[in-house]
Formats: sequence, structure tokens, C-alpha cells
Amino acid sequence: MVATSIRCDLRCVRGTRLFTVFCGVKMSGRALRTFVLLLLLVGTSFGGHGYETEEFLKREYSLTKPYQGVGSPGFSHWDLMGTAVMTTDFIRLTPDVQSMQGAVWSRIPCYLRDWELRVHFRIHGHGKKNLIGDGLALWYTKERMQSGPVFGNMDLFTGLGVFVDTYPNEEKQHERIFPYVSAMVGNGSVKYDHERDGRPTELGGCTAVLRNLNHDTFLSIRYLRRRLTVTIDVDGKQEWRDCLDVPGVRLPLGYYFGASSVTGDLSDNHDLISLKLYQLTVRDDTQGRDEQDEDVTLPSVDSMEQQRVEIQEEAMSTITLFFTLLFSLVGCFLLAVVGLLLYSRWRESSRKRFY
Repeated sequence: MVATSIRCDLRCVRGTRLFTVFCGVKMSGRALRTFVLLLLLVGTSFGGHGYETEEFLKREYSLTKPYQGVGSPGFSHWDLMGTAVMTTDFIRLTPDVQSMQGAVWSRIPCYLRDWELRVHFRIHGHGKKNLIGDGLALWYTKERMQSGPVFGNMDLFTGLGVFVDTYPNEEKQHERIFPYVSAMVGNGSVKYDHERDGRPTELGGCTAVLRNLNHDTFLSIRYLRRRLTVTIDVDGKQEWRDCLDVPGVRLPLGYYFGASSVTGDLSDNHDLISLKLYQLTVRDDTQGRDEQDEDVTLPSVDSMEQQRVEIQEEAMSTITLFFTLLFSLVGCFLLAVVGLLLYSRWRESSRKRFY
């Protein structure tokens, strides 16, 4: 009988969804290769709310080195936009130069109901303290390849945005320490408030000291059973730290993943090293399946009444108002003339009939 010794150290950090396994195994070469293959293909973890899940890397939605053909039609699943450039080690969304906008967008809409996006990124530059900006954003939205004021993407977006904001626009910041990570769900009529750093529509957030670090920085966005959780690993300890946890988030299928960045009067290098998307499958799941299968047509959050923005028509300019009044007066004059002519003819016709 072949002796087999197995030594395993299992560490599960509750609430952070970090589940690491270290095993020293003595077994046959064939069994070892099979075991390693299974570890690579399937990862098993426990969600922060009791779900035992299996995760599968979806390469068609992932962006990893060596970024072969990124931005080239027919050779990649990803498009580059604006100032984004590809190198051998990263995709630089914006350089440390003022007034830059860059983005990378998936070409394939995602139809996974439960997923996790793990982002490896780096923000660095020559600026000191608050003389840096503006940050980057991760997206799961109906629209793609649209430039705009929200970290390089359009305002009034439809879907999910997760923001890594490095510059405080609001003058009086009593609660937040920047850089700050937050999330927002938009339904196409909700504006992102730049002057208040997105506070009115924020689902939650946390401080993340992540600039100019010598170690890797990561962010994870998990959408499981209509629950959105964001965790970060920016301390160099290889441990996920909770950032926000919001139940009742409803995101439609068929949206696009993307990442964007912008600089203004202040700047930073915003580098994207990898985006890895995992499909999540809940083991032995029978509860809530009917609700999960319910179609969602518009993004929403059960616990948050979204603020709708009424798009008002622009006020008329002086010239437009002048011509509007002029044409109105001319129209009234013509109607009066026509009315008088008709009345005169009627009077004349009446006299002829009388005599």
C-alpha cells in the first residue's frame, strides 16, 4: 500500500471571502497533475453570506497579459479608446498629463447572472497629497465606448459604476479620506454629482490608500444573488478587506464591462494590469431560484430610491425669443386681415341679397 501524507492549512477569513489553501501532498505524479488541474479549473469559496460557490474563469470577458491584439478589430475581445495605450506589462488608461481620457471596453455583452470581477491595477505619479487626480472607474453598463465627464465615461449611464476617486472635489470633507472607493447604480436618468464626489447616489464606500505603492493593488466586484459586494486588497497582506455590501441590487443581463480614467488640471498614471471575470455558481441551490430567474430590464436598488433628474429644456436665448414673438405677431396680423376680408365679403353678399 502506497503511503500518502497530506498536510493542509485552511484559512478562511470570515466576511472577506478570502479562502486560501496550502497543501503539502505526497501522491503519484498522475494524481498530482489531476489535482493541480482541478485547482486551476475550479475554485471553491464561501460567500460572505453562507453561499458555497464554485468559480470558473471566463477568458472571453477577461483581459490579461500579453494583451494580444487588444484594440485590433478581429483579434481581441477588447477595444481601446482615447489616450489608452497598451504595453507589455499594463494598459495605461491615462498618463501623468493634464486633460487626458482613456478607456478599455469589452466587445462581448455578458449574460452571466452571478459573477466576480477581480481587477489588478496601479495608480502612481509625481503629484503630492491632494495634488493628484482624478481616478479610475470600473463599469458594467448598457452603453460602451462613450467618453464623458464621469471618470472618462458618459453621465446618465445605465448600469453599475465602481469609482476609485483620488481627488476630493467637495471643499468640506469631514467624513471621507481620499483616495475613496464607492459604487453607484444608474438607470439612465441619474446624474453623478461631481461637486459632491457622488455622495447623493453612493451605495457605499471606503477609504483605500493605494497610490505610489511598491506592492500590487487589487479590487474585487462580486454580484451574487442580487447582492453587490466590493472588497479591496491594497495593504500588501494578500487579504481582502470589505468596502461595501449592498443587497437587492438588480442588474440586467447583456451589459458590457469596461474601465476608464480621466485627468484634469491634476493628473496621475492610471494603469490596468488585468481584469479577470469569474462565473459564480452556487452549490445545491434551490432557494430563491425563481426570483433569480426573473428578468430585469432596468438597473435598480431595492433599498434606495433613485433620484431622477428631469432634463429641462434649455432656456430660450434673447434672439430666439425675439423671433418667436415677431412671428407670433405677424401670424396674428395675417389672421386679422383674413378675418376682415371674409367679413367684408359676407357683408357685401348680404346687401345684395337684401336688395
